[in-house]
Amino acid sequence: MRRITKVMPLRRRKEAKTNYTKRFAMVKSGLDRIVVRRSNTRIIGQAAGYLEKGDAILVYADSKELAKYKWPARPNRPTAYLVGLLLARKVKADQALASAEFILDIGLASPVKGSIPFVFAKGCIDGGIKMRSGMELSESIYNCSDVKYMKELKEKSPEKYNRQYSQYIREGIDAGKLGLLFSQAKERILHEQ
Repeated sequence: MRRITKVMPLRRRKEAKTNYTKRFAMVKSGLDRIVVRRSNTRIIGQAAGYLEKGDAILVYADSKELAKYKWPARPNRPTAYLVGLLLARKVKADQALASAEFILDIGLASPVKGSIPFVFAKGCIDGGIKMRSGMELSESIYNCSDVKYMKELKEKSPEKYNRQYSQYIREGIDAGKLGLLFSQAKERILHEQ
């Protein structure tokens, strides 16, 4: 009688945390990875190198660090761009990584044009990281495009505006000033010593 063995998927694949086919292709490239992950409250960027026993995180940037640059960090596209820019600045400060080439690792996120992982990558590229990609993003992607919507909502439906943007209101941030805050935060990141 023939015995049938059931092959179980790897634990992280079963938990929907890792796509091993994509990961294997990235490791075979021989390049270090720029990793971007989005949670409900923040955006995290890392420069990671492959080791047999597990990845080594070489440089780390988190959207919580943007408070230092006076940016109200939320898990949105402008924040993703600024985190990418901040990560690039940290990579450039590390002499061993300054001239390295990287590959983008978006994990299990869907590769949708203009989405948070790609806006993050645009921030990294604008910050000076050499990244292997065929991305073409317009400049308007990381500008605060929702400012117009916020102004219209404030005029048409104040209750909905107050509910939807309660965190901004608590912090005393006016919708019309987000574009200016974004530009100032970008300049602070680029010109910090």
